[in-house]
Amino acid sequence: MSQDLTLVVMAAGLGSRFGGTKQLAEVGPNGEAFLDFAIDDAVAAGANRVVLIVRTDILADVKAHLGRTNRDVQIDYVLQDQLGPERDKPWGTAHAILAVAPVVNGAFMVVNADDYYGKSSFVALAGAMAGMADNEAVLVAFELGRTVPALGTVSRGVCVTVDGALVELIETHLIGGNADGIHVDGQPCDLLAATPVSMNMFGLPASVLAELPERWADWFEENGEGEKTEFLLPTVLSEMMDEDKLTIDVVTTTEDWIGVTNPDDLAVAQEMLRTKRSSP
Repeated sequence: MSQDLTLVVMAAGLGSRFGGTKQLAEVGPNGEAFLDFAIDDAVAAGANRVVLIVRTDILADVKAHLGRTNRDVQIDYVLQDQLGPERDKPWGTAHAILAVAPVVNGAFMVVNADDYYGKSSFVALAGAMAGMADNEAVLVAFELGRTVPALGTVSRGVCVTVDGALVELIETHLIGGNADGIHVDGQPCDLLAATPVSMNMFGLPASVLAELPERWADWFEENGEGEKTEFLLPTVLSEMMDEDKLTIDVVTTTEDWIGVTNPDDLAVAQEMLRTKRSSP
């Protein structure tokens, strides 16, 4: 891997359950959004360029928000809704990454704009990407118990690994937690608080970008009529693994993942980040 390292932030989601532009929700003690922490933590870990994937209708607001802070890093913007057929709902995370292919040339980090990953997660990711070959990728896995909200349930990609390499991502729905531990759909399960799960934090080689145009065309031919179907990055990576085109190393973090899905989650996130990120 070259010394150049790009952070790609997926920030084109609609946030329909949240009821607003979740990407810009002020969760930090100084009015920071999640993407502010992602940018600052990635730059501290060695990233020297940022590419934000946004929608046309929020571009001005995102630029205005980021313009409040002077950062010594190049920030570029890509409009996901300008790629492919027009649709109200974005076409998915793999489509988002396809949108950056013209402006990203080497290995890159990928994160969601509406998740908090933590400083040490970016340090671990950057370290694992050092020397990464073009048929290798990295996934940062979080402990399941650190990603389950106090109320409600979530879906998580459970990581199955062998000798530190990912062999399968099992999408598991209706995961919750209580005093008795982790449960699925209210029932006891084999998942533990320490079970590693994916939160869409990857280090990817340029070879993934080269694969996406043909895979997008094939996917769209089969699924393009659906109003809610999505071309998803984990699915593409799993396909490349199955075809022996990619190996994915899993590095773990003990950071607490923080996110907001519903408006009621905002106060909880703000309190957690006040403790973690308050200025001295």
